[in-house]
Amino acid sequence: IYLYHFGINIKLLNTLLALTGFYLLLYIPKKSVLTAGFFIGIFWFYWVGFSFKYNGIEYMEIPVALFFGIVYMLYFGVLAFTSNPLYRAVLLFLVTLFYPFNFNWMQITLPFVESYIGVYKIQFVFVLLAFSLPYYIPDKRYKYLPLLLLLLSFNYSLYPDRKEAPLKIKLASTDIPQEIKWSKKALKPTVDMVFDKIEDAILKKYDLIILPESVLPLFLNKQPYVLYRLQEYSNLIEIVVGSLYTENYNNYNVAYHFFNGKYEIAKKLVLVPFGEYMPLPKFVSHYINDYFFGGASDFKTAKDVTDFVIKGIKFRSAICYEATTDELYKNYPKYMIAISNNAWFKNSIEPTLQRLLMIYFSKKYGTTIYHVANYKGSGIITKKF
Repeated sequence: IYLYHFGINIKLLNTLLALTGFYLLLYIPKKSVLTAGFFIGIFWFYWVGFSFKYNGIEYMEIPVALFFGIVYMLYFGVLAFTSNPLYRAVLLFLVTLFYPFNFNWMQITLPFVESYIGVYKIQFVFVLLAFSLPYYIPDKRYKYLPLLLLLLSFNYSLYPDRKEAPLKIKLASTDIPQEIKWSKKALKPTVDMVFDKIEDAILKKYDLIILPESVLPLFLNKQPYVLYRLQEYSNLIEIVVGSLYTENYNNYNVAYHFFNGKYEIAKKLVLVPFGEYMPLPKFVSHYINDYFFGGASDFKTAKDVTDFVIKGIKFRSAICYEATTDELYKNYPKYMIAISNNAWFKNSIEPTLQRLLMIYFSKKYGTTIYHVANYKGSGIITKKF
C-alpha cells in the first residue's frame, strides 16, 4: 500500500514483500502476532479518524487510530492461540471470511493485487500451504518441496479481460476542500463550476461526463433551477453527477443520470459503517450518532443495485465505498461508474487504498471501473492483468 502510495510499483518487489509478510505471520512468536496485528490496523486504517474534525471532534483522530489498532490486534490475534504454522494458516484463512463491524477494507489478499500472485481465495490457500507444510517435513532434502505450491498461486492471465466502453467519457474530478464543501458561500461557485465543466465537455464533443459524489451539495430534486439546467444540458451530453435526494422524509446519497432532457437516480445500496450508519446495537448507535455525528448518519438505502443505460451501454452505478463491496458486482457488470468524495481524508493513504481495492474488485469480477473523485483517486481501472 505504501509503496504504491509513493509511486513505487514493482511487481517483483511487491510479490516478495507480500510473501514475506504472510510467511512471518505463520512463524513469528505469539506475542509478536499481537504486535503485528496492532500495527497493521493502525497503518492500514489510521486515516479513518481524519473525518471527525469536520464534525467538530478532531480530538478523536488518535483514539480512532488506536481503536483500529486494538480491533486488528484481536483480529489477527487468533493466530496467537497456536505456534503451529498449519493451524495458523487455517485460522488466517478463516478470519478472511469475517469483517469487523462489516467494514470490508481489510482484504487480506490486497498485498497481491499488483504482484505476480493472484487475488483469488484458492490462490491464497496455495500460498498458505506452501509456507506451512514444510513444518511437517523433517528430512531437509524435501523440507522445502511444498514451496512448489507457490507456482499454483501465480496469476497466469486468469483474470477476465477488461476493455473501455466505446464512448468518449470525461472524468471531471474536482478538488473542493471538505471544510468549505457544505458552506453557503461555496454553493454558487460549486454549481457554476459544474456547469462550466459540462459546457466544456459539450464543446469537446464528449458522449458522457461524470462528476464526483455529492459534488452538488444540496437536495437536487428540490432545486428546480439547477435541475432545469442539467436537463437542458442532457440534450447535448449525458451526465452522471453526485448529489442528495429526499423523499418521504428520507434522505439518500445518490447518483443522478441526466439524458435526453430527463433524469433518473441510483440510490446508494451499501452504506459506509460509522459514516452513514452505525453497525452497532440500536441503543448504542443512537447515542454515538447523536454525540459524535450530530445525527448525520441517517441515510437510507436502495433495495438493489442500479444500472444506467448510456448510449445503449449498461453501466453499474456505485457511490464511493460501494465500488469496493461484493454486493455491487452482482451479475458481473462489464462497466461501472464509481463516484467518490475523498476530501474527508486529505493527506492520507485513503485514496491509494481505495484505488487498490477497486483494482482488486475489477480483477475479481472483470469490470472496467470509471472512477471520479473529489480530491484524489480518479481514473479508469481497466486492461488485462
